[in-house]
Amino acid sequence: MDNQLLLSLVEKYGAPLYVYDANKIESQYNRMKNAFSGVKNVKINYAIKSNTNINVLKVLNRLNSGTDCVSIQEVKLCIHAGFDVKDISYTPNGVSYEEILEAKNLGVKITLDNLYSLEKFGTDFPDYPVAIRMNPHVMAGGNAKISVGHIDSKFGISVTQIDAILEVVSATGMKINGVHMHTGSDISNLEAFVEATEILLGIARQFDTIEFVDLGSGFKVPYKPGDNETDLEQLGVLLGNSFNNFCKEYGKELTLIFEPGKFLVSESGKFLATVNVIKETPNITFAGIDSGLNHLSRPMMYDAYQHITNISNTSNEEEEYSVVGYICETDTFGSKRNLGKITEGDVLCIHNAGAYCFSMASNYNSRFKPAEVMVYNGSDYLIRERETMKDILKNQIDLKF
Repeated sequence: MDNQLLLSLVEKYGAPLYVYDANKIESQYNRMKNAFSGVKNVKINYAIKSNTNINVLKVLNRLNSGTDCVSIQEVKLCIHAGFDVKDISYTPNGVSYEEILEAKNLGVKITLDNLYSLEKFGTDFPDYPVAIRMNPHVMAGGNAKISVGHIDSKFGISVTQIDAILEVVSATGMKINGVHMHTGSDISNLEAFVEATEILLGIARQFDTIEFVDLGSGFKVPYKPGDNETDLEQLGVLLGNSFNNFCKEYGKELTLIFEPGKFLVSESGKFLATVNVIKETPNITFAGIDSGLNHLSRPMMYDAYQHITNISNTSNEEEEYSVVGYICETDTFGSKRNLGKITEGDVLCIHNAGAYCFSMASNYNSRFKPAEVMVYNGSDYLIRERETMKDILKNQIDLKF
């Protein structure tokens, strides 16, 4: 999507605005399938928490993707978007047993990540196969906030508790049909993937009913020009060989599952915001935009880098700005960035805004959530309307004092 197209979409739909390139989502999906083409049975389950717009889901459903859901509401969104329940995996953590039962009654695939739920579910429903999420005790990820496979993580059952798992399975007669892990996000170190995979395959060897191995995701995408990323093609060779050898040892062809979110949709998204004010101080020049951490919180929540460009002025004449929001908090999108000279009314583009951006948006400061637009095969479609005061007041009860 070039700058002129993006500016025309702001003119048409207003700002702030999320724009998603559906063709980019398709190309990322196909790249991943090709990278692991050496494995006979590969399934990609889109981690829908990264972007839950039902039209993004529909694009992936047309590609025969499955989905990875962490809440019963996400499960229901996938069903609404047309996914067959056999292609929906429910992989929650810390949820109530009642929610797990609701997922079971819908007929989706279930992964459990604690011994309490495993034993209770196995006692009540020994004939309903489930997978187990393991914690491999591997530190991986772009930073501590997005590393979830280490020994102190709340996610998964510790690999040191395998004997307890086997005792539950033996006592209940339940069937374990898969093993699962997810070590973190923004992993570019291939050795971390390989190490965690070998640990998980070691767990799989403990069961004779395994049908799939879910390696999670965490593939790093580039956040700025020249940035590093996961070498997916090389990883496909390394993990493909390891998995194929394991299947031969295990005695049957298993399914290799990945659950990418950011990898599939991050680069497809652009967030467009208008500059409200230029504020010069003795030390720095601020560009204040008509957005804030209520719309895109990753830089504030994760210290994430988001590449920013001034698409209203692409000349080589650059000045240094800190791009900040209008929320009554320190909501800095980028500090001391060299951008094309900014004037009030210019449109700034925040790149890599397709994942964990709108899905984490809020109404903080009673601000409206922005509209979302999808571009597909040269046409643009409004896929979510901009909120109004009606949305802010919805569900509030106006008491009469």
